[in-house]
Amino acid sequence: MNGNEELQKAQQLEMLKRQIMSKILTKEAFERLGRVRVVNPEIASQAEIYLLQLYQAGKINGKLPDEKMREVLKALSEKKDFNIKRK
Repeated sequence: MNGNEELQKAQQLEMLKRQIMSKILTKEAFERLGRVRVVNPEIASQAEIYLLQLYQAGKINGKLPDEKMREVLKALSEKKDFNIKRK
């Protein structure tokens, strides 16, 4: 594979991922994910992976509302916090 083919394949995967996200998220939740992607791409990517796993497992019934999206993002951002305790 040359660089052009890899780029094209990555773009196709990104389009597929966005199609699935728009299918399983309400408009508000999808927009929130987009805003998070601008500010913190790593958290947005983790959220997408988590949601795709739930989708593949059949655990998402209907569209995920914005409130649930906030809970997912909050849980993912809390995992990154750590405290240094000095003795």
